Amino acid sequence: MVTFVDTVTLHLRAGKGGNGCVSVRREKFKPLGGPDGGNGGDGGDIVLVGDPQVTTLLSYHHSPHRNGGNGAFGAGDLRSGAAGETLELPVPLGTVVKSVEGEVLHDMVTPGERFVVAAGGRGGLGNAALASPKRKAPGFALLGTPGHEGSVILELKTVADVALVGYPSAGKSSLIAAMSAARPKIADYPFTTLHPNLGVVQAGDSRYTVADVPGLIEGASEGKGLGLEFLRHVERCTALLHVLDCATLEPGRDPLSDLDVILAELAAYEVPEGQKPLLERPQLIALNKIDVPEARDLAEMVRPDLEARGFRVFEISTVSHEGLRPLSFALAEIVDQHRAEAAIEVPAERVVIRPRGSRAEFEIKVEGGTYGNLYRVLGEKPVRWVQQTDFQNEEAVGYLGDRLEVLGVELALFKAGATPGSTVVIGTGDNSVVFDWEPSIASTAELMSAPRGTDLRIGGSSRRTTNERREKYHERMDAKAAARAELETQRLASREGEE
Repeated sequence: MVTFVDTVTLHLRAGKGGNGCVSVRREKFKPLGGPDGGNGGDGGDIVLVGDPQVTTLLSYHHSPHRNGGNGAFGAGDLRSGAAGETLELPVPLGTVVKSVEGEVLHDMVTPGERFVVAAGGRGGLGNAALASPKRKAPGFALLGTPGHEGSVILELKTVADVALVGYPSAGKSSLIAAMSAARPKIADYPFTTLHPNLGVVQAGDSRYTVADVPGLIEGASEGKGLGLEFLRHVERCTALLHVLDCATLEPGRDPLSDLDVILAELAAYEVPEGQKPLLERPQLIALNKIDVPEARDLAEMVRPDLEARGFRVFEISTVSHEGLRPLSFALAEIVDQHRAEAAIEVPAERVVIRPRGSRAEFEIKVEGGTYGNLYRVLGEKPVRWVQQTDFQNEEAVGYLGDRLEVLGVELALFKAGATPGSTVVIGTGDNSVVFDWEPSIASTAELMSAPRGTDLRIGGSSRRTTNERREKYHERMDAKAAARAELETQRLASREGEE
């Protein structure tokens, strides 16, 4: 049965925005009192909240699919729809939020910190909000946009002041149990610790946390044993305490060789950019199990060599608690010094305000196809406007065309080489819309592609001139007169025949 999870993939879908309402106010003796459709409510966000009371991602391992609340539809009489309920997901401190591609999106390290991991969709405007002097009674409303849908990876990295480093069965779990109130699993076989255990140590006026993480073996930086599962939880620690087993019965092992293997693995592990390498952090050594006579003799033998290499060495016993008090105060001194340095206020950076130049709110990509070029319009505004449009309503489609024209999409399409009838796609995936481009006829002078000195609107016009219309008129009149004369002749001839 899984009891601890430090990596999980969350599948998120934020709430959808509610649709706007199309409504007309009705009053006595006023059959058309004006638009009064309300706006739709915004969709609910999905927010990650740093919670110090949460220590594992186990709940998200069992339920990885999470949805935000949908916004309600707008209603008549200017009643706006309710916003969707925001979904808050508590996560342990030290949780790193990553995209599926591995990009770090956020790092949750502060209690109560909030990060919107999936934004809800926008509510659509009702016809009352769309009214203008030129469009006094809109017969359409905007649809709500869908919320963000995608996956993120949550990776837990233990937040502790001191990390216990050592071979399996070196006594790390026993040490954290002796120094704090933590009660990790302790047994006489390797890899007893399968997930980090945290303990709080009180040394005088100082209080700090100690992490007991899975044991380290040679090749851990390459993923052997519980390698990366261990090293990930050491990244945030202030100091490292090497716990060396002086009573091991395994052939070929001794405290010095164990330390060399551990140091090599720590050096091979790459910490995230901006963090101090593991070997550059304060390091202490605890020679454990000196309650065994042979182990005490070995500890006294190797201690001068370790001190010659620059390490502070403590001989301890987790059984008799010998040497634990000096060790706890030494660790407290290191932690307090680090906290004091971190508490120094960094001078505020000078705020420089620079004007932001204009930037295109969309782009057009020309893609080749079987039946000619395809012009794809990409951009936040065009895609959102398409999502908000009810294509069953011709007025709504016309409103979309007006918005795209004001944004400059038509001119950009012409510059990209599009001609009337070209295939244009707005957006990507399932939310894209395909249509045949017909440029607006309101102002086509800038869209003319005739050679210099010519104008297609004049040379290619089929409209008749005044003289041509006059000639056609006289021809019709002459034809009518001839037809009347012929009928009169036939009538007279038939009368003479009767006489």
